[in-house]
Amino acid sequence: MSRDSPVEFDAVADYFRELQSEICAGLSRLEGAAPFIADPQVHPGGGLSRPMLCQGGEVIEKAAVNFTRSHGDSLPSAATARKPERAGCGFQAAAISLIVHPRNPYAPTTHANLRVFVVTRDGQANDWWFGGGFDLTPFYGFEEDAIHWHTEARAACAPFGEALYGELKAECDRYFYLPHRDEPRGIGGLFFDDWRRGGFAESFRFVRSVGDHFLPAYLPILVRRKDTPYGESERDWQLCRRGRYVEFNLVYDRGTKYGLQSGRRTETVLASMPPEVRWYYQRTPEPGSPEARLMTEFLSPREWLS
Repeated sequence: MSRDSPVEFDAVADYFRELQSEICAGLSRLEGAAPFIADPQVHPGGGLSRPMLCQGGEVIEKAAVNFTRSHGDSLPSAATARKPERAGCGFQAAAISLIVHPRNPYAPTTHANLRVFVVTRDGQANDWWFGGGFDLTPFYGFEEDAIHWHTEARAACAPFGEALYGELKAECDRYFYLPHRDEPRGIGGLFFDDWRRGGFAESFRFVRSVGDHFLPAYLPILVRRKDTPYGESERDWQLCRRGRYVEFNLVYDRGTKYGLQSGRRTETVLASMPPEVRWYYQRTPEPGSPEARLMTEFLSPREWLS
């Protein structure tokens, strides 16, 4: 498909908002209630942030699923750091971003984000790109969960080329990595940025595929692990490992930087932070323990679908 296909910004924004509702509904079914509350924020000039928050659930300790739609006269520096020629341009942007922190330590945390930027010059669309993906951060490793997660990631990519899953998995492994710890944040998934392949319509079709595969990838894992018995030692390990998520988001994550630089409400940008977390000095798991197995067998780049 030609790169000259029309830029349908409104259609993408509408899809992101619909996907937000679908994800909140899917997670709510596990709580047996309607635990999400909306806290919409209208920004000057017509921008909208619509976070949906769940806190204190039996299954979900905290989740934030946020939809944003914004525009401005100048892109924030986080959006131009790798493309300085975009500096000073106007823009339209829409995104869905989410994080789920389950209560049970055997259930993994997950994150997903999809976004579109349309760059404008003199009020006209001049450039555009998509970005996003999803990733999984377990605290205890289960091969069947990792294989299921990556099977769905591969299925999301399959209509767009046999090699695409491997390419975007490798990008995810590179991005969700903590250099100061010399360790990955989790077991990866998909990550892409500056996505323009095949024109706007074809790129949007790919983004929809990623979004549509998120719930099938995550919900079966959450259902499988949410009622696993656990004790204080497992909870302690979960809270310790949550610290790695916090470190990555505050030090490296481009989405967090973009949100803060663009003037978004800080409470919304940081809604993805876990409700409880612990840091220890040189916390090292016992050799041969399930905690050590997470570090040695799961938190390293691995071809789960070989």
